[in-house]
Amino acid sequence: MRHYKRILIIKPSSFGDVIHALPVLAGLRRRYRDAHIAWLVSTACADLLVGHPDLNEVIPFDRKRFGRLGRSWSVTRDFVRFVRDLRARQFDLVVDLQGLFRSGFLARASGARTRVGFARTREFAWLFYSDRVRVPDRDMHAVDRYYLLADPLDFADVPITFELPVRPEARAEIDAVLAGENIGPETRYVLIAPGTRWETKRWPVEHFAELVRLLKSNLDTAVVLAGAPDEADLAHTVAAASGEKVANLAGRTTIPQMVALVDRASAVVMNDTGPMHLAVALNKPLVALYGPTSPHRTGPYQRLDDVMRLDWDCSPCYLKRLADCPYAHRCLRDLTPAQVADKVTSLLKAEALR
Repeated sequence: MRHYKRILIIKPSSFGDVIHALPVLAGLRRRYRDAHIAWLVSTACADLLVGHPDLNEVIPFDRKRFGRLGRSWSVTRDFVRFVRDLRARQFDLVVDLQGLFRSGFLARASGARTRVGFARTREFAWLFYSDRVRVPDRDMHAVDRYYLLADPLDFADVPITFELPVRPEARAEIDAVLAGENIGPETRYVLIAPGTRWETKRWPVEHFAELVRLLKSNLDTAVVLAGAPDEADLAHTVAAASGEKVANLAGRTTIPQMVALVDRASAVVMNDTGPMHLAVALNKPLVALYGPTSPHRTGPYQRLDDVMRLDWDCSPCYLKRLADCPYAHRCLRDLTPAQVADKVTSLLKAEALR
């Protein structure tokens, strides 16, 4: 059994993938209790990890800025400094969960003697690793795929767990925001996030609006809308189309506050999107809406009963543009608000009986 004193995890993005990688962090910490563990993560996702009790250090990586490497002298100079600083930290183990040329290069440039990654990666990243792990099934869930690296790192016997603490200050801040929306500490609310990156993964706006109406009329619960700043207009459209009083917090929360917002929710309804995995990590009642993607790969981990999808032969197709769909987006269009509302109602009743 090998022992490592300074460990670096490389998983810069995306939001959901960082959450999927949390069990690897937990496993490393249980196996190497006294090690210094750092995580190289994009600046956009860094706030998800800052203050994590299993981490000693978060290393922000400005992926957007360093994307200009070679085209800007100042960027190239800063990248060289970044690599120099990374090497100065003297890591003896690097775990690359990203599997791209850039992450593989950084693993090698760190100077770590042991560099673990996947045997088959894009952009020849495997060339930079000292230890390579084969993936037996390309369709296995991302969490299980990442955890394959537990075997060569001697923590395969550690159960897969998600550790995502809610910051006390973020909880207090979100409580104050909700109080301003007349949602007190004892008020139940359903959290709905209508946005996602791919337009094909988005349940129709009119369906979300009808869901809000059904929840407000049938259940004694508040409704809160959430999302990234670039999804604020979408959430506003949903709220306006519903004709109901809802708390629209889209674009108004930081990442730590979003964690607190999900943690306080009575139930969560989201598309296949990164924040959906927060509900899994926080063990919250969830309805995950799936169409063009496979829940077996990127769905709520070990909670397929929380997925709502229609069993069409064309799904999953992984098409990103609605214009490319020959079936008028039936995979999500034909999933009715009444069906989703019934699922939410069942979750709230089950939660009340606990």
